[in-house]
Amino acid sequence: MISSENKGCLIVQSDLTILLETDNILYEEARDSLAGFAEMVKSPEYIHTYKLTQLSLWNAASAGISPSRVIEDLRRFSKHEMPQIVVNHILNWGKRYGRVRLLIDNGKLVLRCDDKYIAAELENTKQVAKYLLARIDDVTFAIDIAYRGHIKQALILAEYPAEDLAGYRDAASLSFELRKASLSGLPFVLRPYQTEAAEVFHADGKARGGHGVIVLPCGSGKTIVGMAAMAKLQTETLVLTTAITAVRQWIAELIDKTSLTAEQVGEYSGEKKEIKPVTITTYQILGASEQHRKLIDSREWGLIIYDEVHTLPAPVFRMTAELQSKRRLGLTATLIREDGLQSDVFTLIGPKRFEVPWKVLEKNGYIAKVECYEVRVALDECLRMDYAVADKRQKFRIAAENPQKFCALQKLLKEHAGRHVLIIGLYISQLTEIAELLAAPLITGKTKNSKRDELYQHFRDGEIPVIVVSKVANYAIDLPDANVAIEISGTFGSRQEEAQRLGRILRPKPGENRAWFYTLVTSDTVEESFAAHRQLFLAEQGYPYSVIESDREPLIN
Repeated sequence: MISSENKGCLIVQSDLTILLETDNILYEEARDSLAGFAEMVKSPEYIHTYKLTQLSLWNAASAGISPSRVIEDLRRFSKHEMPQIVVNHILNWGKRYGRVRLLIDNGKLVLRCDDKYIAAELENTKQVAKYLLARIDDVTFAIDIAYRGHIKQALILAEYPAEDLAGYRDAASLSFELRKASLSGLPFVLRPYQTEAAEVFHADGKARGGHGVIVLPCGSGKTIVGMAAMAKLQTETLVLTTAITAVRQWIAELIDKTSLTAEQVGEYSGEKKEIKPVTITTYQILGASEQHRKLIDSREWGLIIYDEVHTLPAPVFRMTAELQSKRRLGLTATLIREDGLQSDVFTLIGPKRFEVPWKVLEKNGYIAKVECYEVRVALDECLRMDYAVADKRQKFRIAAENPQKFCALQKLLKEHAGRHVLIIGLYISQLTEIAELLAAPLITGKTKNSKRDELYQHFRDGEIPVIVVSKVANYAIDLPDANVAIEISGTFGSRQEEAQRLGRILRPKPGENRAWFYTLVTSDTVEESFAAHRQLFLAEQGYPYSVIESDREPLIN
């Protein structure tokens, strides 16, 4: 391993992979640069692997990172000469973004190409041609405005991601302002990155703004960014989020930190059907029936906010294709989607507009400083033969529900006595048993919303030190005092889920501002490889996992 102040930390390879040395003095600077235009593939101890893709370069281009800057950064950090084929791919892919543009011309939607050759190519590309109504000139086509989203999807398949400059229809106005002090009396001031995120999204009201995704870690105040965007636009807004708990958190935040009143903010859920100038609902409700989908057309919404946009389900994607005349803001901690629909987020909601490395926010005290550990646990002896003869899926479940994990869990609870602990898992039977053994409350998807809210409040108040939670913890829940998360089992290799679960403990804490994240993994089983994949996203953000054995005393120093 070469490590020197005078030598680069990257090896750029002709297959578009990039190797990053983690013990190099330039590591952190290079990692933060790569996050803007490359995707992490794997992250063992000493060498992290990234990949350049079309979508990563198109997101970079839309955020103002030009192909020439990508090449310049790679050369600046590289140990060796960069292969020319990589330079060619960066230039060819990067420059394709914006070579076709959607515009309004004389009140009609048109597609305008950079030159007649691109126009001819698109006219002869089947998936694009069906949306081209007529030629206007050598480089311009008339488009049915109803298919604005559909043609954007077709264009990205044709490797010509469109820059959408067609603007938005007039919407119902809504006058309000952000408070200078919350209703509790505490000062309320936007953090610098929150202000910048809202300004980048708004883009001074120009057509280049008003659609796109803001990527910030859980606990960093993405809801505040959404409110700041609303305040800039002064328009009626529909907020889509993951669950009724998140709906009510949005309502509470809006009333606490803006001049909006309870009469202006509505909950559209299974329990209430309020449609007001600002309405908050869930993806599940919106995708449930045509009756609920009419909510989209019930008012002249000027902005639709997609909270936790990485969870956006397919039925809502389809509806989103019809919503291109409305401003669209996606909020997320990660653009990773396990279903591979990142390109649909790009086309239908918009490209990534703003992102701050998690470690930068941690350094400035905006989120907690987190220590991540993978605790290796031996497979229970009585399960070894069952594991040996099981298929891969059943092997995973046997490893995930390994009873020896409970011993490690007890050690961790003892060592973190007095702290606010979340125990998070996948399998309800396993979680039920743990909750009973610990005499701790269990929250699952079947727990009534009123009961969830009650338990969460007792946890916030310190009356309950430990809560056992299922996948409901993957989504927006506001538990600012939670400072220990113990992942007992997870959804195979889901990077998205790992990021969300870490996010439950990222909110800044009074005093030492520290938190601990543990993943319990059964040694020498398929769970190890799935855990390594889960940790990829967090490693990209600068969170290395320390591996410790469960029989160590104590588990942590």
